[in-house]
Amino acid sequence: MKHLNFAKKISDLRENLNMTQSDFGKKLGVSNRAVSKWENEISYPSIDSIYKMCKLFNVNIEYFFSNIEEEREDNSKENTMPTIRELYKIGRGPSSSHTMGPEKACLMFKKKHPEADSFKVVLFGSLAQTGEGHRTDYAIEQAFLPKKVEIEFDCITKDLPHPNTLDIYAYENGVQCAFIRVCSVGGGQILIEGEKLVENENLYPLHKFSDMADYCREKNMRLWQYVEECEGEDIREFIALIWEEMKNSIKNGLNDSGNLPGKLNVQKKAQYLFRQQHMDESEQTRENRLVCSYAYAVSEQNACGEKIVTAPTCGASGVLPAVLYYIQQKRNFSDEDIYRALETAALIGNIVKTNASISGAECGCQAEVGTACAMASAALAELYNMSLEQIEYAAEIAIEHHLGLTCDPIYGLVQIPCIERNAVAAMRAINAVNLANFLTDSRKISFDLVVQTMYETGKDLSRHYRETSEGGLAKLYK
Repeated sequence: MKHLNFAKKISDLRENLNMTQSDFGKKLGVSNRAVSKWENEISYPSIDSIYKMCKLFNVNIEYFFSNIEEEREDNSKENTMPTIRELYKIGRGPSSSHTMGPEKACLMFKKKHPEADSFKVVLFGSLAQTGEGHRTDYAIEQAFLPKKVEIEFDCITKDLPHPNTLDIYAYENGVQCAFIRVCSVGGGQILIEGEKLVENENLYPLHKFSDMADYCREKNMRLWQYVEECEGEDIREFIALIWEEMKNSIKNGLNDSGNLPGKLNVQKKAQYLFRQQHMDESEQTRENRLVCSYAYAVSEQNACGEKIVTAPTCGASGVLPAVLYYIQQKRNFSDEDIYRALETAALIGNIVKTNASISGAECGCQAEVGTACAMASAALAELYNMSLEQIEYAAEIAIEHHLGLTCDPIYGLVQIPCIERNAVAAMRAINAVNLANFLTDSRKISFDLVVQTMYETGKDLSRHYRETSEGGLAKLYK
């Protein structure tokens, strides 16, 4: 794990708090000699110690498992951002963190150990508590076919590196031959203890909106142009595929009817909303109805385990396509216009993912639907050719007014309140852009500040309201 540069990361964080190695060790329940060994690369901290450091220093676990070695001139940590291909992912729902992430980990593990004839997966935290509703067990079983897999739901263990933690064991002739611990951190991304994520190529030298905005002003460019500068010319082809899949999700959802899977017996509503046009319908009512029908369409496809695009997650996948599809139909924006908007939206989502979290199990629904709303607001502002300041303000409004939003899915199903919440957030994104158009000059809160606030708020949320189905609607619904 030397390439992860634990020694420097630990010593920098400790020194920023003016703590001695002895004081630091007491906080973690280890000796000062253990801390000294970590900082001199003689040994490495356990995953439990890393988790405790995340709490102590208020940093995301990705900080310790990313390969970041450069520093700013002011000696603070220099984060970089990965490609937006890691944000927009095409896959099957209902949850990027509970189905796509575990499925990905299991497929990788099975491929790496062809000698194994059976496997065992232990799910912890939110994965254990809502895994059946999210169909995590089904995704794991499908990943290991045709080989046998035993699945355990551990709802007792609490001291975990991430709320979405799973242990995977491989067996040959009944004897364990391999083991990994995996964290599904949201958006289908996984972190494997002790391993570097080679796929997450860090293409963006900047990770804060303020720095990106300054760079764009200096170069006289739009945010989408910054994306293409960092990603390369072939990113447009990828974005075109993403937009096509988003539209397919809407169309498929509008043509679907019946009930969603699961014991809630929720009726699909997208088609009904789309067709309920009144003779005297006002323009505002029509906008609400259509935008919501599109959001319902994608979210219902996700709840059925059909193909969608994470934006930034499965549970929040209906917000961005609903807003963009509606505005394209209304104002005849070209697909090229939409591509630029999607690139702008991805930049916003990536900033949140890098500096905070997009995981409901880590920071509540504010991290998922709140981020999706910010992405949609920024995308719409880009379509209207608004200024950098207006784009920032629209995205900031979107997150600010989702602060504290809990994740409490009934029965662990991504249905209530998730689907309706996507529709409400889509409308809120449009409202945020309208407000930003008038009031940008008088704003006080930056996008970077609200992202930091969202992350700290999420960490302060009781675990009952972070995708465990132990609080809120999930607890009280009978």
